[in-house]
Amino acid sequence: MVLYTSPFPNSFLSVLHSFSWGLIFPCYWLADRLVASFVPTTYEKRQRADDPCYFHALCIIITTPIYLALLVASLPFALIGFLLWSPLQSARRPYIYSRLEDKTHANGATLLTEWKAAGNGKSFCFGSANVCLLPDSLARFNNVFNTQARAKEIGRRIRNGASRPQIKIYIDSPTNTSISAASFSSLVSPQGGDNTNRTVNAGIKRTTSMEYKVDNSGSNNSEDREGGAGDPNEGEENTCIVRINGEDNGHMSDTETDTVNGQAHASGPTEPSLEGDAEISRTPNHKQKEGDSGSLDSYSASRESLVKVRVGDGTVDQSTVNNKLLYKASIMKKTSVRKKKHTDETFDHEISAFFPANLDFLCLQEVFDKRAAEKLKDQLHHYFEYIVYDVGVYSCHGCCSFKFVNSGLLFASRYPVMDAAYHCYPNGRGTDSLASKGALFLKVQVGSTPQDQRIVGYISCTHLQAIAGDTTVRCEQLDMLQDWLSEFRKSTSSSSTANPEELVAFDVICGDLNFDNCSSEDKLEQQHSLFTHYKDPCRIGPGEDKPWAIGTLLDPEGLYDEEVCTPDNLQKVLESEEGRKGYLVYPTSKNHSSSQKGRKASLKGNGRRIDYMLYTEEGLYLEWKVEVEEFSFITQLAGLTDHLPVAMRLMVSTGDDDP
Repeated sequence: MVLYTSPFPNSFLSVLHSFSWGLIFPCYWLADRLVASFVPTTYEKRQRADDPCYFHALCIIITTPIYLALLVASLPFALIGFLLWSPLQSARRPYIYSRLEDKTHANGATLLTEWKAAGNGKSFCFGSANVCLLPDSLARFNNVFNTQARAKEIGRRIRNGASRPQIKIYIDSPTNTSISAASFSSLVSPQGGDNTNRTVNAGIKRTTSMEYKVDNSGSNNSEDREGGAGDPNEGEENTCIVRINGEDNGHMSDTETDTVNGQAHASGPTEPSLEGDAEISRTPNHKQKEGDSGSLDSYSASRESLVKVRVGDGTVDQSTVNNKLLYKASIMKKTSVRKKKHTDETFDHEISAFFPANLDFLCLQEVFDKRAAEKLKDQLHHYFEYIVYDVGVYSCHGCCSFKFVNSGLLFASRYPVMDAAYHCYPNGRGTDSLASKGALFLKVQVGSTPQDQRIVGYISCTHLQAIAGDTTVRCEQLDMLQDWLSEFRKSTSSSSTANPEELVAFDVICGDLNFDNCSSEDKLEQQHSLFTHYKDPCRIGPGEDKPWAIGTLLDPEGLYDEEVCTPDNLQKVLESEEGRKGYLVYPTSKNHSSSQKGRKASLKGNGRRIDYMLYTEEGLYLEWKVEVEEFSFITQLAGLTDHLPVAMRLMVSTGDDDP
């Protein structure tokens, strides 16, 4: 299958499309700004409440007539452009495939050789997030704004979180198995020096952070220039392992202390933040405060959870990293006996302030704005080599009703994409029918066997009907999703049972399904046949989630509250039941008030979990076993979207060697 690298089959149609959109854009932009000026966010309302001169109201009175006059003047040109633009959509391709052009930083081919070296298998990490990148006027109805700046900051946070090195602390016999985050100051002193040799709290909790600096005197200082990506494998190469024995009462042995000192020591002052901070700082969504470690290259970081270190063992590939690039490293607590707060669980689960290190695949929803999609793509290309974006159809092509925006789906991968296909749901209703919501199916190559058989995986990204009460529509879309996925696997398979040329390692579905597993109104979706073929790591059964699973839909009214406006703060709030009641949307019930804030009533579940990551063991290579290694709810996009991203790490075991 040919992957489409441009939206149109020839340059003439591309130029004609650009010309038509150039005629439409002024009218579109003016209408967007006009509506946006009358839809303030809660942050803006608070700012205006402190304005005794009513300056903003005066600005609206002055600018509204200007916007209206220019809008009327641009309408004839927009009409001409629309008459050209609409028929062109019949020739438009359903997606754009982008590959990192700078081959010096391309890493996909190298990753394919890791499977042979792994021997007994390999783990893969998947992430999914609804980022709410709509036109600014529409995004404000979700209480977020400045879409272009948010797109850039979202991309920066994701790729910085995923590319950071990972520090793992193994505790032989811990007594504390909480999933919350603790201060890193108990492990290493921020002042550095001899203070790093201190007592380690044996009860250190799941995820904390520290600032990580790579010193590369031979490379460029600018990260955001074209092709300025670091090596995506840095996180694997610079993993620091510290072992703590419970019987020593939490004290590190001399050997263990040397290990820490050999891997890291305190560094100098924090480096200036990356290009783009000036633009981002103008929006409250990205206002950097003390304790905000979501943007890994911000000036300030939490004094409780951050410590600066520098790699000094020479393991970093100096030709593939930038000068003094800032990262953050996560600390993940694992035990030799895998003790958990919920002892029946077989994998790690946490609320994390960062995207998982070494994230392999990323599925995003609601990337509707095309300019924002370009900015997001440019940022993600610093880490992901392969990206599929601008997915969907426009006008009346391919669907029953007129489509004004695309599907909003975006896929990013560190591994080569072999095939891709998109299908539009034809049964959208209401406002959802104006977008070409659908499903994106991808086939990726993740390795090869010593016999040169390709090892592949399948990933599906989707976004279902959002309107409450449309349970029948969502069930029909789930039926279509399964049918389309089955057809895609058959059409892209080049293997036979007798002579397999490809071995399937995993089959994963990610996306915003717009129903949760606890609401009484969503019973029909909860019992859908999809869940008999695919496993949900957070689910016990229809209507019941696992105790540690939390909702992924945030209450929009509280996005800018100081308690949750930074990743660290949001993480701390979501770790408590009372905090979740105040800032998550809960399953709807006739017995509960519609007000979310300050609610003390006993609610079912831990919030509406509408963002899913599903996997299956059906249709994979028979001799391999797939199991969840880790599941995370991520707060790194605090203040940038009204959804919590989720991540899942799968371990594909071949059985060649003992784990």
